[in-house]
Amino acid sequence: MVMILGIDPGSRVTGFGAISYLRGKAYYVASGCIRTDSANFSQRLCSIYQAVSQLIDLHQPQEVAVEQVFVAKNPDSALKLGHARGVAMVTAANRELPIFEYSARQIKKSVVGTGSADKQQVQHMVAALLKLNATPQQDAADALAVALCHVYTNRALKNRTLQIK
Repeated sequence: MVMILGIDPGSRVTGFGAISYLRGKAYYVASGCIRTDSANFSQRLCSIYQAVSQLIDLHQPQEVAVEQVFVAKNPDSALKLGHARGVAMVTAANRELPIFEYSARQIKKSVVGTGSADKQQVQHMVAALLKLNATPQQDAADALAVALCHVYTNRALKNRTLQIK
């Protein structure tokens, strides 16, 4: 079994999703949101670091998948997102965990089948693929989608899992 931690970074809300992968199937483990309420940006980054550290301790992932930064209209927002993403990645790197990065388009295409899927389609497919009783929160669903994208697109992971059989 391989445990994967998916992260959808944000400076105010960072989604996380943990799944296990065994014999060609993904299983839901946990998901949620890290909410940072502080007005102080550096304190928000510290909160993300502490929360991701706790998640790694709790779920013991072998690999971490992170969504890449998407730059839309506001460069300041993109920079803050990049900082949050960097904190999550450094947290995993400090634990010597391999980190894999996926674009929003890659994630949507691997989970929904089209790179232009909307948020509700991603939420719906995540719930269906992981056989969840309820639709996860948007940021948590996005993080689970990152982890699922990693499972569906990473050939080395599939080959290693096949050797377990």
